Amino acid sequence: MNSMAEPKKLHIAMFPWLAFGHIIPFLELGKLIARKGHRVSFISTPRNIERLPKIPLDVAPLITLVKLPLPHVENLPENAEATIDVPYHKIPCLKKAHDGLQQPMSRFLETEAPDWVIHDFAPYWLPPITTKLGISTAYFSIFNASTICFIGPITDEAQAQRSEPKHFIVPPTWVPFPTKIAYRLFEANKIFDIIEENVSGVSDLFRFKTLLSGAEFMAIKTCTELEDEWVKLLGEIYSIPVIPVGLLPPSAQESVDNKDSNWDTIVELLNKQEKGSLVYIALGSEIQPSQEDFTELAFGLEQSGLPFFWALRKGSGSVAVELPAGFEERTKDRGVVWTGWAPQLKILAHESVGGFLTHCGWSSVTEAFQFGRALIMLPFLGDQGLIARFLEEKQAGIEVPRNEQDGSFTRDSVAETLRLVMKDEKGKIYRDKAKEMTTIFGDRDLQYRYIDKFVEFLERKNL
Repeated sequence: MNSMAEPKKLHIAMFPWLAFGHIIPFLELGKLIARKGHRVSFISTPRNIERLPKIPLDVAPLITLVKLPLPHVENLPENAEATIDVPYHKIPCLKKAHDGLQQPMSRFLETEAPDWVIHDFAPYWLPPITTKLGISTAYFSIFNASTICFIGPITDEAQAQRSEPKHFIVPPTWVPFPTKIAYRLFEANKIFDIIEENVSGVSDLFRFKTLLSGAEFMAIKTCTELEDEWVKLLGEIYSIPVIPVGLLPPSAQESVDNKDSNWDTIVELLNKQEKGSLVYIALGSEIQPSQEDFTELAFGLEQSGLPFFWALRKGSGSVAVELPAGFEERTKDRGVVWTGWAPQLKILAHESVGGFLTHCGWSSVTEAFQFGRALIMLPFLGDQGLIARFLEEKQAGIEVPRNEQDGSFTRDSVAETLRLVMKDEKGKIYRDKAKEMTTIFGDRDLQYRYIDKFVEFLERKNL
């Protein structure tokens, strides 16, 4: 018997926050853990579980999808179970509802007794439960290392250094190397909602702080080829082991889904354009630009003269915004506004796509750099501004210039930035750098080695 050498097969519970930008990376990580032969319980609410992409057949037997019903709370629309279902200002109500998962989650852990719970920033009530049951926990950050470093030490002294928005527009004192990563003023004004208590009774920062102090380690969606000094700094700031899990690049084959009946039509449109000539525009399903921003973006796109594919998918919490009158008619020979479901990864993989106008969500960036697509960046929320600065430092993308005070931008700045990145000689550096990024983002063997190390860490703890 060689059972001594065989690590025990683990049971790992995964518990992401109720946003698809969190759920999908958690699911990618869960699938990779299952590929190593461990059992995974993936926990969310019924409607979110129903909206997940199909689990590949080779790992499906090892992944159990666990539905915990979301309690109803005041001011939360009926059937709203993810951030995509609610307007931005209602997200605190979703956090309050999520806190109501404490009882069912507790019961699940008592009954199933997993070896590990890999959790997100939200369930601050989890550590006492897992401690009592003797279950190990790890915090999985879907944010990159430089973003979490910017949040900084969770001591009261460190946070006291930042009592007003202007303190967020400079790099933090605890970063010992030169960097320009900081918020713009219009972003810093919005960021205050993570520091202040909301209707859920606690702040996001409090959630993060409580969970981090209970976790054995932090897993993070990045790799040292990209963020070596930041990963090291992160471990120092929080005095906790930090384990990069790689960039979790999704596979285009796996994104083939029952929704892909659209793909035949889309590919026909993409095939009409020359190689590398088309700009793909997608601002994620959570972003709700104002009508003014939306209008300027549309006119800027029109003014640029570039072929485009605009994936305009609206979340159910969105306020309706209108395209300028006659926009589609005027651009019909070179552009398409697509309001149905669009398989982003497959579009980015198409050779006609040269650039990507993006809100800079970390998952979208990961998808774009798998195929070396140059980035035109238009961040709106949360970590997106910090990611944009991080990529600008690496010259891997450029932001559309904006008014520092209110974040507004003009059609001229949109058109100029698009042309610079897509065509101009001066923008060649961004195109080259994006191609260079494929050596990290597109190297599956490199990324899988991170998963090997991560899973070994989980196994070692449970020997």
